[in-house]
Amino acid sequence: LAFGPPMIPGFSANSGISLVMQDRTGGDLSHFFDIVKDYLRELNKRPEIQMAQTSYNPNYPQYMIHVDVAKCKQAGISPQTVLYTLQGYYGGLYASNFNAYGKLYRVMVQGSPETRMTEESLNSIYVRTPAGMSPVKEFCNLERVYGPSNINRFNLFTAINVTATVAEGYSSGEAIKAVQEVASTMLPAGYTYDYSGLTRSEAASSNSTALIFVLCLIFIYLILSAQYESYILPLAVVLSVPFGLAGCFLFTQLFGHNNDIYMQISLIMLIGLLAKNAILIVQFALERRETGMAISWSAVLGAAARLRPILMTSLAMVIGLLPMMFASGVGKNGNQTLGTAAVGGMLIGTICQLFVVPTLFVIFEKLQEKITPKHFVGLIKGKNDSELKQYTRPMDLKYLNKD
Repeated sequence: LAFGPPMIPGFSANSGISLVMQDRTGGDLSHFFDIVKDYLRELNKRPEIQMAQTSYNPNYPQYMIHVDVAKCKQAGISPQTVLYTLQGYYGGLYASNFNAYGKLYRVMVQGSPETRMTEESLNSIYVRTPAGMSPVKEFCNLERVYGPSNINRFNLFTAINVTATVAEGYSSGEAIKAVQEVASTMLPAGYTYDYSGLTRSEAASSNSTALIFVLCLIFIYLILSAQYESYILPLAVVLSVPFGLAGCFLFTQLFGHNNDIYMQISLIMLIGLLAKNAILIVQFALERRETGMAISWSAVLGAAARLRPILMTSLAMVIGLLPMMFASGVGKNGNQTLGTAAVGGMLIGTICQLFVVPTLFVIFEKLQEKITPKHFVGLIKGKNDSELKQYTRPMDLKYLNKD
């Protein structure tokens, strides 16, 4: 069996998808294993799965001990005494406690490995009888059988652990979906599966990813609504963000990366950065508009005035992420995915916002002023007079000259 290292050390035993097949019927283990093998055979046919396997072995050689109850009664001991002795030597037994250096330690009794490796080791184990010490082998017989080395339980049901490796070019979410589709057609009634390790956390949080994105946008919208004192104008900022997110998905597909947790982190980061760029344009355009400048010219001059700061900050971030985009060595897959998604979203989002945000500002500002007419603060005397008069509509000058 081949296993890859876990993505997060200590969080799971291996990488890929970890499943726990469950038998809720309480039936035979061999029949349960046959069902698991049929399921793995169909799962390996899916293109999203590179390899699905299990370490469960139902033919592990072992001995079954049969205690001779009649001989135990003749010797004057109970079968429980024999079993208790065998447990102590072979399985280990919690015997007592002792105090040392202010701490409480447990006393565990177990035979050394070399004394419990062969069948003949039973001759060196003795049990106390009324007549004295007797070899434990006198009261039991050994039968060579084949069966599982251990029986796992998951949620109180008999379980078999299964691991699946995600094929190249597919995300873990697509592989999980393939697992669900195969299980719906292959597992009979009474047999089911559950996730374990990192896969369990991913499956539990996958439904909340979209909720997180929505909450991020709502949070930004509510803050801007309070700042602008309007429920319409913040839409110019919120609706410009998806253009950058589209660039994030585009670059991820072009460079052959997966939609994984690293890409989702970059999406959350881009929501804040792209909203910041849009706020710069909208805020400056709104200040121009409040002095009486025409809506269209307020949007155009606002974008032009904030062009240099936006390009400086955005290009600085893009250039800074290029080493991560072309990373190598340990952890390169996560770094490359995060860097590629962030670079694509920031690059395309910035370019689109320079044209989209002014357009959205014109649309929503006109809509806002139809609902709530704007009262201008008056014409500012000084060096801005010529610019203001040049880009102000005659109908707006009536409001400016009232003062």
